[in-house]
Amino acid sequence: MNAHQVVEQTVRDSYGRLIAYLTINWRDWEAAEDALADAFLVALETWPKVGVPEKPEAWLLTAARRRLIDGARRARVHVNALPTLYTLSEEAQKLALSTHPFPDERLKMLFICAHPAIDPAVRTPLMLQTVMGIDAARIASAFVVKPATMGQRLTRAKAKIRGGHIQFELPDEKDLPQCLDAVLEAIYAAYGSGWEDIAGVDSRRKGLAEEAIYMGRLLLRFMPDESEAQGLLALMLHCEARRNARRNEDGRYVPLSEQDSTLWSKTMIEEAETHLSKAAKAGNIGRFQLQAAIQSVHAQRAFTGRTEWKEIALLYEGLVRQVPTIGAFVGRAAAVAEAYGVDRGWMLLEAIPTEVIVSYQPYWALAAHLLTRMHRDEEARAAYSRAIGLCTDPALREFLEQQACQVSIEKKIK
Repeated sequence: MNAHQVVEQTVRDSYGRLIAYLTINWRDWEAAEDALADAFLVALETWPKVGVPEKPEAWLLTAARRRLIDGARRARVHVNALPTLYTLSEEAQKLALSTHPFPDERLKMLFICAHPAIDPAVRTPLMLQTVMGIDAARIASAFVVKPATMGQRLTRAKAKIRGGHIQFELPDEKDLPQCLDAVLEAIYAAYGSGWEDIAGVDSRRKGLAEEAIYMGRLLLRFMPDESEAQGLLALMLHCEARRNARRNEDGRYVPLSEQDSTLWSKTMIEEAETHLSKAAKAGNIGRFQLQAAIQSVHAQRAFTGRTEWKEIALLYEGLVRQVPTIGAFVGRAAAVAEAYGVDRGWMLLEAIPTEVIVSYQPYWALAAHLLTRMHRDEEARAAYSRAIGLCTDPALREFLEQQACQVSIEKKIK
């Protein structure tokens, strides 16, 4: 691996931890971001010439600290503040020489981003960018807004943190519950972004699924009695257990119903079940527990050889009542179609408001599948065309194209 590749990998692997540590200690978010960006730039310029340092993370941390202190000097920071700045620099040098990794402050940063003073609509995007290292363009795509608009929202949120005297500390215990939902959403969104990149070809999302699971574990250590934190970790582990079965040997997409369950990680499934069981004991069922329970039923196929679709349909019924999202509605329609017949599933799918399905790819993929089963071939082909047009995953697009082609072949045979 050459120097440029090491820098790129360090950005992917360590950006969130580096920026969180710098920000928490320096108390200036934008200055920390600028300093870290400069450190990465210097690394790109110097490492190819002098070689990659033994501890790339520590080198970058030290370089960023130097730039923060230089910036403070140029800004003529008050003389009384200089001892603090030098102390922080000495800490950075000690960390660089230590065999231990520097403290992980990302959990603290997640809760800072979820502060009540921050606009709820921008909390999750702010976490995804600053703590998880997802770029603004990708976040904008996920939230269906223009990149420039998302960039402005993120900038305003950071300005509020800088000028609003928000403490760079974990919130008081009484304020934790109202912040927790946003933190859970951010971790789940990060996992979803990494999960979508099945082939691992998008450098912006490489390792995100693993990082999200790590953050889920970190959150649970901090809030071990929080049932939704247990549910979220169980959900991610159940999904991650199937990663190796989502592609065949040729790299082709394999739908869940056709996956070889022997390839699923039994270790992850068992760990997920443990967390889900702990969550259930609290008697406070939330959306992440319901989603994890749905994945749990799917996971049982690895042990029983069958899928209990009626159980899944019932769980989706509970999910749409708690969180009536487009994803929950589509999932319920799919489960009902399997459990009680395609006609009942189709009725539920058709009942979803037209304005929310225009660009929702899973809706059109399911519609095409159900229409095919009902032998409404023309409509099925149209739905497949829509689903293919909205698909960003090449392997999934190829799968849908094959399904659409099969509809045409069967029509000709008839």
